[in-house]
Amino acid sequence: MTTPLAAKIAREYGTPVAVIDMDRVERNIARVQAACDAAGVANRPHIKTHKSPWLAKLQVAAGARGITCQKLGEAEVMADAGIDDILISYNLIGEEKMARLGALQAKANMTVAADNSTVIAGLPQAASVSGRPLSVVVECDTGRKRAGVETPAEAIALAREIAASKGLTFAGFMLYPTETGWTEAQKFFDEALAGVRTHGLDAAMVSTGGTPNLKNVGKLKGATEHRPGTYIYNDRMQVAAGVASWDDCALNIYSTVVSRAGPDRGILDAGSKTLTSDTGGGLDGHGLILEHPEAKIARFAEEHGFLDLARSNTRPNVGDVVRIVPNHVCVVVNMMDEVVMVRGEEIIGTLPVAARGKLR
Repeated sequence: MTTPLAAKIAREYGTPVAVIDMDRVERNIARVQAACDAAGVANRPHIKTHKSPWLAKLQVAAGARGITCQKLGEAEVMADAGIDDILISYNLIGEEKMARLGALQAKANMTVAADNSTVIAGLPQAASVSGRPLSVVVECDTGRKRAGVETPAEAIALAREIAASKGLTFAGFMLYPTETGWTEAQKFFDEALAGVRTHGLDAAMVSTGGTPNLKNVGKLKGATEHRPGTYIYNDRMQVAAGVASWDDCALNIYSTVVSRAGPDRGILDAGSKTLTSDTGGGLDGHGLILEHPEAKIARFAEEHGFLDLARSNTRPNVGDVVRIVPNHVCVVVNMMDEVVMVRGEEIIGTLPVAARGKLR
């Protein structure tokens, strides 16, 4: 069954199309800002989810202390829009990136992360280009085995290296604990902090991260800020993690059923080029269809979403427009040039995904 709003969106924009509910977006922004305020830590939202300066400014207006970007290209888009407090939570390497970082630092207050000496050795070039000191945090691995130094001793050594480098300022530590690893993260941080203090340094910035960790926000004693990203839209992963409800999921993909070649199967016009092949850490299927929650988006071709309807109590017809909550909304948004904004049953316009594709 197609809702009146879905029918209108399909007529005006076609499908598949990403649609954001601005009432939910604003509610999500306010809810997480209030949670950070109550925990006594600043909110530094990660814009990799929405990639929109306009939405980033809504977050800042609600009380966020600057923003987080993953890549230089994202930060350039945000700085060009007037946002002037930006953390790049990623190792940056190479002369081309140092020139761009220096240009950014000349017009915005930049902080960057580093977890090795090679990265640190290049950063003075950016500071020289900008003509002012560049703040650097040491990224610490506290259980995810992604980037980050693995021991407090390494963190202390890198902090000293940063402080001794011309044009660089040691700003503190960046952590992304696992959802159940905050006790271990506390031990790591306490040892690293004590170590840098013996060398006359301190950590003015202690940044924790992740929407799944909103249930832990403020648990790290000494943390100064938190970096949630997905919360602005939410997705199946956040519902599964227990930090969002279906009513908090602000972005849906509207997709048309284009084939029902068999009683237990069908085809959507949203394939891997729309919903992506991200399984969301082992979720069953590739999104939740709100109108048919027992149906399964079982697999993809590039432009085909293969429906398994064997367990579905209701079954769509050809031509029906359905709403899908993605597994992982961040990667889905990066496939879109724009999103359609709605409020209630009204379409209020479109919003460019301005930092889409900024992968370097």
